[in-house]
Amino acid sequence: QGLYSSVVCPGLVMSNMTYRILPVFLWKLLMPIMWLVSGSTAVFVRAPFGRFASSVWLFKQKPEYLDSLVKYHSCTSGLGKCYVEPRKMDVDEDTAEKFYQKLLELEEQ
Repeated sequence: QGLYSSVVCPGLVMSNMTYRILPVFLWKLLMPIMWLVSGSTAVFVRAPFGRFASSVWLFKQKPEYLDSLVKYHSCTSGLGKCYVEPRKMDVDEDTAEKFYQKLLELEEQ
């Protein structure tokens, strides 16, 4: 039917939703550590607009050329540049096909 589905990951984003996970005083202790770690890992998205990098990038692609077994991650370089990194999901094609068939069965119900 011309419908495509892809998986994106916004990375680790500090927002008002993540603040509710732990008490405020713990976040105040963790924030300096998080900023230090963010310079050495690509999955911590510093810029607020960076969390949408994978979604925006995916929207601009032709879906028929995308790999259905890949998750597209929003990442940030140590210098703060946002980019998208495709990572193969730990699902083989047979399992993916079984999931798809089950989805079609559920849709009929």
